[in-house]
Amino acid sequence: MSLHSDNATTLAENKVLILYLLNLINGEFKQDDLFKIITCINDINYFYFKQVLTDLIDSNLVGTYTKEEESVIQITSKGKNAYILTKDVLPGIMKLKADNIFAKEFPTIEEESSVIAEFIPKSENEYTIKCKIVENNETIFEVKTFAGSRDRAKRIVDNWKQNATTIYPQILNLLLENKESENNSKTP
Repeated sequence: MSLHSDNATTLAENKVLILYLLNLINGEFKQDDLFKIITCINDINYFYFKQVLTDLIDSNLVGTYTKEEESVIQITSKGKNAYILTKDVLPGIMKLKADNIFAKEFPTIEEESSVIAEFIPKSENEYTIKCKIVENNETIFEVKTFAGSRDRAKRIVDNWKQNATTIYPQILNLLLENKESENNSKTP
């Protein structure tokens, strides 16, 4: 077997593996989350993964779009048909490994996706921070704030990721709190 046919076989297997996982998910998924699962199954680097995924997107087997400012991917109906026709290319051992890792990693990734925090530099001393809680692919809470240093922005993001389950109810309680004394002192 030549090196070229080995590479072609590996490329085909990786394409079918991505289609297989997206078919299992049967919904939208972030590219980086898919990469986390793929690397546990098959030792490929990020650039090769992106190349394989781009080939699938260019062939309209995988669709990509932006949802709530995040790039997500999803298998298309053409991709599902292609998967059905090519699923035998995927070695049984790789499919078994994919099933096991998917069962173990997918719930963790879904859980991670429910608390999201990121900061975006606007300048050297200005950062925009977004903290979100997402349930069933819907944002149920989002707050956007600013920080005057990278350190402060990182502290806010880390704090949100670790403590969102206690911070969110506190913010909600503050928003729902009835400030009787303030309402009485203000005259219309």
